[in-house]
Amino acid sequence: MRIVIAGGHGQIALRLERLLAARGDEVAGIIRRPEQGDDLREAGAEPVVLDLESTSVEEVAEVLRGADAAVFAAGAGPGSGAARKETVDKGAAVLFADAAVRAGVRRHVVVSSMGADPAHQGDDIFDAYQRAKGEADAYVRGLDGLDWTILRPGMLTNDAGTGLVRLEAHTGRGPVPRDDVAAVIAELLDTVATAGLTLELISGSAPVSVAVKSVAGN
Repeated sequence: MRIVIAGGHGQIALRLERLLAARGDEVAGIIRRPEQGDDLREAGAEPVVLDLESTSVEEVAEVLRGADAAVFAAGAGPGSGAARKETVDKGAAVLFADAAVRAGVRRHVVVSSMGADPAHQGDDIFDAYQRAKGEADAYVRGLDGLDWTILRPGMLTNDAGTGLVRLEAHTGRGPVPRDDVAAVIAELLDTVATAGLTLELISGSAPVSVAVKSVAGN
């Protein structure tokens, strides 16, 4: 498959790029800064320099044309203010989804956040983040042109992945290594039967492939 990842230099994205490249997929990662390109090449991915906060739907669609799947894994990141939660966590997600529709790339996986909700209350930066992610998820759900799956991991850690997870519509809160999040995304990309599902993910006792097949109804 050819897979395009928005936020290609993120911690989950780099792990995912390594996994996909290792299994023989062709991977492109969208990045903002050219100097991030070497890290993507090292992971086996093709870097595409494009700022999702300032580019057009058509420019992103050009990158997506011919792809088999798209993954939105971009984020404003820690230290960013409420304004960038709106322009990246919401705005870039909406733009990327619209571009996928325009390019005819149906399979679409979104890395969201546990607790994301357009109606989330509060004035802190994290509250703005949860609202922005919730609004982006709601937008993607409304697009008939996408076979979307929304993944909402729990507290992300840099612990080594165990390959054992809990993946359900509602898991309750808990930690999950970024390694395991990447492994679940790779499996979701292959499992179109998970389209239309919003899934929470934490560490658990089921092997990744078993957990994904289970929610897909297999």
